[in-house]
Amino acid sequence: MLNTQAQLSLTEALRRGDLRAGQFLSMPQLVGILGYPLAAVREAVRHAGASGWLDIIPKRGVQVLEARPETIRDTLDARMALDQEGARRRIAVAALDGLPDLRNSHQALLAEAMGQGEPELSSRAIGIDLSLHDYLADGLCNPLLRAAYEANRVRMAIFQRVRPFVQERIKSAMQEHLAIISALECRDADAAVAAIAHHCDRTRHWWGVPA
Repeated sequence: MLNTQAQLSLTEALRRGDLRAGQFLSMPQLVGILGYPLAAVREAVRHAGASGWLDIIPKRGVQVLEARPETIRDTLDARMALDQEGARRRIAVAALDGLPDLRNSHQALLAEAMGQGEPELSSRAIGIDLSLHDYLADGLCNPLLRAAYEANRVRMAIFQRVRPFVQERIKSAMQEHLAIISALECRDADAAVAAIAHHCDRTRHWWGVPA
C-alpha cells in the first residue's frame, strides 16, 4: 500500500511541476518532498525510472527528465500516434459521445484567449488541452496502449512546466483542437489523422524542435 501511494505521490509531483525538468534530487530530499518511507520512495523511483520520467544516478539520487529537443520530439510523436489511433477507433465504432462538451469548452477558452486573457489562463488551458487528448486515448480501448499513453502524458506534463502556454499559443492550440473535433464530428478518419498530425507539427514548432 505504501509503495502504491508513494508512486502516486511521485507521479502527481511530476505532473504538478513540484519536480522540475532536469532537477537533481538526493534520495533524502525526495523522501522529504513525498513524505513516505525510504523503501517506498525507492520503489516509486524504480517505477518512474522504468517509465522514463527520471534517471536514477547510483549512490547519488535521481534526475528528472530533461527537456531536450530529441526527447520532446519523441514524446510528441508518441502522443500523435496514440491520438491518431484513438481517433480512428472512435470513428470506426461511432463512439463519439461527449464531443459537444469538448467543443463548447474549447470554444469558450478560445473566445477568452481572444480577449485580454487572465493570469490563470495558462493553467486552465492545460486542463482543456488534455481533455481532448484524454478523449482520444480513451478511444484506444486497450489497457496496454492506454498505459503507454499515461506514461507519455507524464512526460508531456514535465515539459509543459518548462514552457507554459502563452496567450497566442492557447489561441492556435484551441483552433487546432477544434479542427480535430470537427473531423470527429464528421466521422472523417483521414481528416482527423491529418488534423492531429498538424497539431503535433505546430506544437513541435512552438517548442522550436526540428522535425
